[in-house]
Amino acid sequence: MQIGLMGLGRMGYNMALRLLQGGHEVVAYNRSSGKVEEAARHGAKPAITLEALVAQLAAPRVVWLMIPAGPPVDAAIDHLLPLLARGDLLVDGGNSNWRDSQRRAERVSAAGLSFVDAGVSGGIWGLEVGYCTMLGGEVADIARLKPALDTLAPTEGWLHAGPAGAGHFSKMVHNGIEYGMMQAYAEGFEILKASDFDYDLEKLAHLWNRGSVVRSWLLELAERAFADDPGLEKIRGYVDDSGEGRWTVSEAIDRGVPAPVLALSLFRRFRSRQEDSFSDRVLAALRNQFGGHAVKER
Repeated sequence: MQIGLMGLGRMGYNMALRLLQGGHEVVAYNRSSGKVEEAARHGAKPAITLEALVAQLAAPRVVWLMIPAGPPVDAAIDHLLPLLARGDLLVDGGNSNWRDSQRRAERVSAAGLSFVDAGVSGGIWGLEVGYCTMLGGEVADIARLKPALDTLAPTEGWLHAGPAGAGHFSKMVHNGIEYGMMQAYAEGFEILKASDFDYDLEKLAHLWNRGSVVRSWLLELAERAFADDPGLEKIRGYVDDSGEGRWTVSEAIDRGVPAPVLALSLFRRFRSRQEDSFSDRVLAALRNQFGGHAVKER
């Protein structure tokens, strides 16, 4: 099928390549032209403006956005709506908030177009192993995307999750769960490293992926990380978050659902960004005050 792809970042560029390898026609646009030129060398049709992207697509068009969540998505829709026509389909494949996706679906529908929210997981490995994709929207619109989805995803790797917003809601919770799993592995390996035993963490991670109940792709990635840098000495313990974990915890609060592991894993990421935090200094001062415990001077 023919598809217009806006956004050639770490995910979007590899998605374009996977679509091209699957025999699809990709019209590629990116804010910086270098990535467009790279994609063109692999067979994509280059577009240096959104006007050029739309002009090269046959109606009814499919335009798939792979751009940062928030205002950039609204700005892209503002730009595209006057260029598109009734029956065209917009797909937001970024990590947008599900409520924003519902709002955008209503706006796009009012203009006579269709909208699908696609929660895409796969990271930089998607080109090789495929992209797990959760979709929200109308049945007919998902059916239009099936040829591309079959190429992008591994076997049984995409799902029509429900109406508008369902794709991004499920991806939000997926990422919240990811936070908790990553934190559990991180804490476990730290205990191993602090033990009396000189563990080879790479070999232990490899072992646990051979029939253990804690085996996972994340553990495979941990094995790779320990192989590259056994003590992880080359990186700082600074962990950012891209929003989905916060949204998941917020939804849990709003719906009265207890989610202590997900909440604590999010807060632990915040803690990773502090050096010599004030709260830790308060704890040290209190121990000194009530028990005379030694404090370390700054």
